[in-house]
Amino acid sequence: MNPNHNESGNNPFSFREYASQPQFFLLAGPCVIEGEQMAVDIAGEILEVTRPLGIPTVFKGSYRKANRSRLDSFTGIGDEKALSVLAKVRKLYGVPVVTDIHNASEADMAAEFVDVLQIPAFLCRQTDLLVAAARTGRAVNIKKGQFLSPEAMQFALGKVREAGNDNVALTERGVSFGYQDLIVDYRGIPTMQAFGAPVILDVTHSLQQPNQAAGVTGGRPDLIETIARAGVAAGVDGLFLETHPEPAKAKSDGANMLPLSELPRLMERLAELRNVVNRWK
Repeated sequence: MNPNHNESGNNPFSFREYASQPQFFLLAGPCVIEGEQMAVDIAGEILEVTRPLGIPTVFKGSYRKANRSRLDSFTGIGDEKALSVLAKVRKLYGVPVVTDIHNASEADMAAEFVDVLQIPAFLCRQTDLLVAAARTGRAVNIKKGQFLSPEAMQFALGKVREAGNDNVALTERGVSFGYQDLIVDYRGIPTMQAFGAPVILDVTHSLQQPNQAAGVTGGRPDLIETIARAGVAAGVDGLFLETHPEPAKAKSDGANMLPLSELPRLMERLAELRNVVNRWK
């Protein structure tokens, strides 16, 4: 199977297939779908970078942001409209797409448009949400809660598997460190890999600085390469990062996103590092 080919359900997406490739795989895109053209343009630029490097890629975009600090924060352009944008990207580029879901009733709706259903970190223990996602037959990516140990994620993973779906990955995205910071414990990568599922490192969300006085989450995008390099060196299967042409103008999570113009250099350096890691195996 060509790990970058997927059109309307042909060659169903498989986390294990992506994890078996020589390079790490990548889930990347804007935090939230702000419009059709921006999504199409960002996806095209990402794939221009990753395909020559042999990095299997999934385009990421939230169709709605349900977890916002303030009531006046941007949440989306409308569920069906945003999901249709993701479906267009999927068809146009032949690339799998991933989006978050927030409650069990959304699972079937989102599954009509995307290849991967992502469970947000704050919701990773919600049994009905995990089971609903599993039963769609789509791949499921479970983000580890900031409040959970890596060992505890075996139970979230078990809920999806017991619901009949073994096409699942676990994502590390930092652990709460005080009220306004996160820290990544890289020991969690092999710990969660031991459960038999591919493990992803969410680079940009690991650099969030939540609970700011202004009600808008801060971040440390200057450390994106540091976090990503450490993850690749630790043997992670995939990376997750959010990117935008102008993070300062992004409607969500701009404080910790990677400027799209910096993606080529970062991917080239990380791919080179992965080649070194592969020689150590």
